[in-house]
Amino acid sequence: MAASVAAAARRLRRAIRRSSAWRGPSHRPLSSEPPAAKASAVRAAFLNFFRDRHGHRLVPSASVRPRGDPSLLFVNAGMNQFKPIFLGTVDPRSEMAGFRRVANSQKCVRAGGRHNDLEDVGRDLSHHTFFEMLGNWAFGGEYFKEEACSMAWELLTQVYGIPTERLWVSYFDGDPKAGLEPDLETRDIWLSLGVPATRVLSFGPQENFWEMGNTGPCGPCTEIHYDLAGGVGAPQLVELWNLVFMQHNREADGSLQPLPQWHVDTGMGLERLVAVLQGKHSTYDTDLFSPLLHAIQQGCRAPPYLGRVGVADEGRTDTAYRVVADHIRTLSVCISDGVFPGMSGPPLVLRRILRRAVRFSMEILKAPPGFLGSLVPVVVETLEVAWSLSLSGDLGLPLDMVELMLEEKGVQLDSTGLERLAQEAAQHQARQAEPVQKQGLWLDVHALGELQRQGVPPTDSSPKYNYSLQPNGSYEFGTCEAQVLQLYTEDGTAVASVGKGQRCGLLLDRTNFYAEQGGQASDRGYLVRVGQEDVLFPVARAQVCGGFILHEAVAPECLQIGDQVQLHVDKAWRLACMAKHTATHLLNWALRQTLGPGTEQQGSHLNPEQLRLDVTTQTTLTPEQLRAVENTVQEAVQQDKPVYMEEVPLALTAQVPGLRCLDEVYPDPVRVVSVGVPVAHALDPASQAALQTSVELCCGTHLLRTGAVGDLVIIGDRQLSKGTTRLLAITGEQAQQARELGQNLAQEVKAATERLSQGSRDVAEALRLSKDIGRLIEAVDTSVMPQWQRRELLATLKMLQRRANTAIRKLQMGQAAKKTQELLERHSKGPLIVDTVSAESLSVLVKVVRQLCEQAPSTSVLLLSPQSMGKVLCACQVAQGAMPTFTAEAWALAVCSHMGGKAWGSRVVAQGTGSTTDLEAALSTARAYALSQL
Repeated sequence: MAASVAAAARRLRRAIRRSSAWRGPSHRPLSSEPPAAKASAVRAAFLNFFRDRHGHRLVPSASVRPRGDPSLLFVNAGMNQFKPIFLGTVDPRSEMAGFRRVANSQKCVRAGGRHNDLEDVGRDLSHHTFFEMLGNWAFGGEYFKEEACSMAWELLTQVYGIPTERLWVSYFDGDPKAGLEPDLETRDIWLSLGVPATRVLSFGPQENFWEMGNTGPCGPCTEIHYDLAGGVGAPQLVELWNLVFMQHNREADGSLQPLPQWHVDTGMGLERLVAVLQGKHSTYDTDLFSPLLHAIQQGCRAPPYLGRVGVADEGRTDTAYRVVADHIRTLSVCISDGVFPGMSGPPLVLRRILRRAVRFSMEILKAPPGFLGSLVPVVVETLEVAWSLSLSGDLGLPLDMVELMLEEKGVQLDSTGLERLAQEAAQHQARQAEPVQKQGLWLDVHALGELQRQGVPPTDSSPKYNYSLQPNGSYEFGTCEAQVLQLYTEDGTAVASVGKGQRCGLLLDRTNFYAEQGGQASDRGYLVRVGQEDVLFPVARAQVCGGFILHEAVAPECLQIGDQVQLHVDKAWRLACMAKHTATHLLNWALRQTLGPGTEQQGSHLNPEQLRLDVTTQTTLTPEQLRAVENTVQEAVQQDKPVYMEEVPLALTAQVPGLRCLDEVYPDPVRVVSVGVPVAHALDPASQAALQTSVELCCGTHLLRTGAVGDLVIIGDRQLSKGTTRLLAITGEQAQQARELGQNLAQEVKAATERLSQGSRDVAEALRLSKDIGRLIEAVDTSVMPQWQRRELLATLKMLQRRANTAIRKLQMGQAAKKTQELLERHSKGPLIVDTVSAESLSVLVKVVRQLCEQAPSTSVLLLSPQSMGKVLCACQVAQGAMPTFTAEAWALAVCSHMGGKAWGSRVVAQGTGSTTDLEAALSTARAYALSQL
């Protein structure tokens, strides 16, 4: 009996590996039960189960745009938004820090990157680029294996009513190479829940060990499979639910270390679950897709969808049905979340998806123009999703028409919610990779876990805001006394002390250093031990690690845990960062004032030298717009407006019209920065103040009055991608220097314009002017100066360059005509002219040759022009009647080779260079070669 069970288990393992997707249509019902509820009811039952029966908090789906995670193209799993919890980097003040047990239905896109199903869509009956992932999570040991398995079994068998005999489970069989034992605990849990031993299978790390990436939290998983065959013939198993138990961390060297806190992470695809509950062998046969497939047939007048795959799918009609249905869902969701087809990163992937949808719909289904857009309402209906409408009326339906249509159906429009969604959709991030900066000292998940285990509170960084503006206009930055709580070596090892000259990380109970975040560069400065103020410990940077501030320093002497220290920030560095940060807010506001409310910030970075701001723009900014933006900022600076900063409950900021905030997680309470208007007034929804001045959520350090910005100059702009512009700007004295340089260059351009207007007496003078204009173009193009002025000057200089080149050509033609006449007077008409002539360039020499041949068509001409240092220019043209035996290219080569040079050209016209002091010998060579060919 044991042998037969083992053999059956082996066969089933193979079956599970083979049956990862439904492979063909079947019209046999999966169950004799009545038809199950619609997909919307299935989703609701999942969420209600975990909320009502097991106390889970329901969290909304994150956008499919990854938030602050450059490792992902799209959100591809329910756990993505919770990665800060798994990694231990969650801000302790954020809402997420309080999550213990949560559940949701997450929008996921798997197209590109590590998880890419794009090429498989359409070929089988189950793959999708967009799907919904139902999941429940337990963080920090809230519950673990027994509870997770019990809840899953209860939901599937009691709530959804799936027959227990159709469910199989698998667990982790261990990995001797990694030193991992089999997960017998999970096996025993399933057996205790009543799953027969014959339906509890074990697998290795490839199937039952889940990893977030090459490094990071990971652990064994247990999967629940569903038998499509239902006891008729061999089992046909498909994975239904994956329960992951985060117990380990994959280190950079590939080793596994236990996590300080364990987590549960589960995921179950809604589409596959609905197929099971609705008795379908294919996800495309469920009510999530059947309305779409029907709409496709109606719109294309195509044969009905039959669910065929492979060779049975004649003409690939059913494949096209599946591709179009899947892709229009992905396109609709991504665009509504602010990802638009583009040229790089996620937008490029979406562009590929759009092209595939167009190709399959038009080439195979013979869809009419505009067909894909007609499917969007069906997608909206089948998903219950919010669809971003065009508030400006330039695309889609204008808002007033939408309101009218809703009123006719007795539905009220949530204007505030719609505006918020529209703003989120407009904030599609720029995917331009920043230069990779060297990773400094860092607290990994183990170090953070140990600090939490010891009960070490997050670093009090509020002293960073302790500074004041003195009556004389200077800023006073207070010092901060703190205690050393922990020390780390360069490799992240916690130590009790560090020695002389050692680079180390310091964790203090409080700090006045600004740690790099929100686009603002970290403070730098130094610290001293209390009572030993003559020994400075330089601090190069400060970083936020899960609520703790880690200071990177060099110890000139011994430093140990418990030492009392005093921190001093670099005042000039901090003040420059404050000026740049306040200027960034003013620049963002000025752009909206100049270009309209559709201009949204996509990201920023600033340091004492310059600031960078990425914004959404419809077109490239004109010089006039750039200048207008600068003028708007200058006006606010000259008015020396007060800058108000205040921490307020995050909920108070949700309904403020026009409040600018990025698509990121904010702490609660959140810091609000308002220019010229007190925060309380700015946050009053009735005041409209946030529409008229700069009001943003920001944790950065700012000036207390705008006057200290001094000035702002935009020194560069470029398109990162379609619809996204990057601006570079400087402030203060740097900005003034840039304006002065711009004025100086403008005077030089004016002088060049006057020189060109006066005209040139000869070719040499015209060439000098052309070279001067070329040098001016390079200077304007590379100098630090106002970008609007650079654009205007470059346009003027390029026009001057064209005029100068035209003048050169005219002078050269006149010079060539004069020399041509002189040569014709010296040479009687004949088959050959070989002579020397003075010419300032090879182009003039060629013109003389051509004019000679035009006036004497039967004459072949070769001219040499001596230059300085023995260099000789050569040009020739052969009469039409002398070819093909006599060619210009061979003639020039013979002469230039004699002079130790080179030649190039065609059979008719050629030119070259060489060096000689004996021109008569070169001319003799030219005559001799020509006579031998004529």
